[in-house]
Amino acid sequence: MSSLLNASGLGLVDLGGPVATADPERRKPAALKALAEEAAERLEGAPAEEIAKWATDTFGERFCVTSSMADAVVAHLFSRVSPGVDVVFLDTGLHFPETLKVRDTVVRTMNVNVRSIRPRLTVGQQDGEYGPRLFARSPDECCFLRKVEPLERALGEYDAWATGLRRDESPTRANTPVVAFDAKKGKVKVNPIAAWTSDDVDAYISRWNVPVNELFKKGYGSIGCWPCTRRTKAGEDPRAGRWAMFEKTECGLHV
Repeated sequence: MSSLLNASGLGLVDLGGPVATADPERRKPAALKALAEEAAERLEGAPAEEIAKWATDTFGERFCVTSSMADAVVAHLFSRVSPGVDVVFLDTGLHFPETLKVRDTVVRTMNVNVRSIRPRLTVGQQDGEYGPRLFARSPDECCFLRKVEPLERALGEYDAWATGLRRDESPTRANTPVVAFDAKKGKVKVNPIAAWTSDDVDAYISRWNVPVNELFKKGYGSIGCWPCTRRTKAGEDPRAGRWAMFEKTECGLHV
């Protein structure tokens, strides 16, 4: 497999096109894992645009971008490289209005196909089945119901997806590779801006006038669902405002 993966300059094997349309053997976990490992090594240090192009060229229609709509940097990046790409947004029913405003701006202004994926249960139905304010009693369970399961359901249509994870966001993300194989999902995970700093993000936003969540101007360092997000204090880690009352640092999407 590795010799085949090295056969082209961008890691594309000449087996009749992208993974999405080629031999089904190439979509099996072992093949995807080998593909991801080779790409991670070769694309480390490459510009984000090159990583994005590799992803869309390799996986075609079986690739999507995921975005929390804290900003639209990754959605915009892929709109330039692969116009019309699917962008998956997890509409938990508990987002700030400012977050939904970013999503709606992306829909209006970018050449991407935004897919708002909702949980199986509305917030009211969840309250009825699990009790009110599940987020305050069992945030892991709430995140699973409103984020993890919806994402797994949405990714069923794809072999790979992109995220906006960056190494400088938190210690748990410090070793994020630009391409990885997610063994739990059996899919390739692409992190084109993993090596970017916050200054790099700000520069991209300024250059391309990318939509950004207005809450960043109001003291929020990281933005999730409103019940589990607070403003951060001076000197705090940007993600300190997420699940501040719990020993919890991730929603479960990236572990």
